[in-house]
This record gives sequence, structure tokens and C-alpha cells, in this order.
Amino acid sequence: MERKSYRKKERLADYGHKTLELVFGLFLFGVGSYLTVQANIGLSPWWAFSIGLSNVTGMDYGIVHNAVSVAILILDVLVKEKVGWGTVGDALLIGAFVSLFNRLGLLPLMHSLPAGILCMVIALFLIALGSYFYMDAGFGCGPRDALMVFLCRKLPRLPVGLVRVLLEGTALLIGWMLGAKVGIGTVISVFGIGFALEIVFRLVKFDATRVQNENLLDTYKNIAALLRERERTGN
Repeated sequence: MERKSYRKKERLADYGHKTLELVFGLFLFGVGSYLTVQANIGLSPWWAFSIGLSNVTGMDYGIVHNAVSVAILILDVLVKEKVGWGTVGDALLIGAFVSLFNRLGLLPLMHSLPAGILCMVIALFLIALGSYFYMDAGFGCGPRDALMVFLCRKLPRLPVGLVRVLLEGTALLIGWMLGAKVGIGTVISVFGIGFALEIVFRLVKFDATRVQNENLLDTYKNIAALLRERERTGN
């Protein structure tokens, strides 16, 4: 199957389009994340961590998720990892969307295993579709992925898969110790997300390796250059 080539941002209109694509992708990611919680059969590692902290602090778990994301984002900056608008958007929007859906009560908690599993599967495919739009925008990876890249560089003898397992396993363990629900949904989310991503990426013919991610400075320089070119040509 021929993969769709990535279109580089060459005009101001491209930046507008890709920004909308980024926000839409994060919105879908937020919907999927909310559904994983409402499935009520066990949480994914990072949402277990956020809900565990929510149990302790009494804060809305979406807001806690944002706070954790921003803290990791700051750490990414301190260790000089590549940070783009996608990294910032991930830190600020996903938890905000989840918090909004939670406040609106868009979906009740599932109270049967079949309904919970169905909800979880739908959630993973929404997250996968959101990931496609988010990644295709080319504004950088999420804060947690940037942290994983940093750890991989610092621990070159460890396979990237093991680093990810250790990072997410730590988040899951802390969340569980703080009262977050761990169960079959946790297993489905951990092992099912890769399967969902593979299916979605094949359907949309997306090759993530062709994406040319920009950091904040890249985006600033490119937009500034395009604005100067527009002023010079009058177009």
C-alpha cells in the first residue's frame, strides 16, 4: 500500500491548516481519553497516575493531567529536548478537553464488562485517529514522548521499548498506589493502542517517519520569513 507523503508547510495558509489539524487531533485524543476513564474497567498508565493524584488532591483529574503534562514539559525544556507547538498543545488541551467532558457529564460510567470493553476499544481508535491528525500537523511530539527520548539518550544500552515500559509502569504503579483503578482495561489500553494505531495509519496511508517536525523556534522563524516574503511581494 502506497503511503501518503507528508506535505511540508510552505505558506502561511499551511500553518493555519496544520494548526486546525493539530487542535482537532488533540480534541479527538481528549474524547478518546475521556472514554477510557468512563469505560470503568481499568485505566491506562498516565490516566491512572492523574486520577491517583486527583484522589489525593481533590482536583478534577483533567486539570491534574494538564498540571502533570506542564511539569513534564518544563522538564523537557530544562533538558533541552525538542519542544514544538504540538508539545505545548498536548500539555494544555487534552486535559482541558477531558475536564470539560467530565463537567458536562457527556457519558455515564459503564457498569458492565461488555459495555466497558466496547467503550475502551472505541476510545483507543479515537486516540489513534487523533494521533494521526496530531502527528501529521508536524509541530512536535507530546511532553511524555519527549521525556522518553531524553531517557533513551541517557540510557543508550536500554531498548526504547523497555524505557517506555519503565516510564509508564512507574506512572501506573504510583496511580494504583493512590487508588486509581487498574484492571482489564489497563491491559487493553497498553497492548491495544499499538494495534489501533497500525490499523488507522494503514487506512489513512500515513507514514509517521516522513513527518518533518518543527520546534518552537523553527515555527517562529518560518512564519517570520513567510511574513517578510508576503510584505516584499505584496501577496
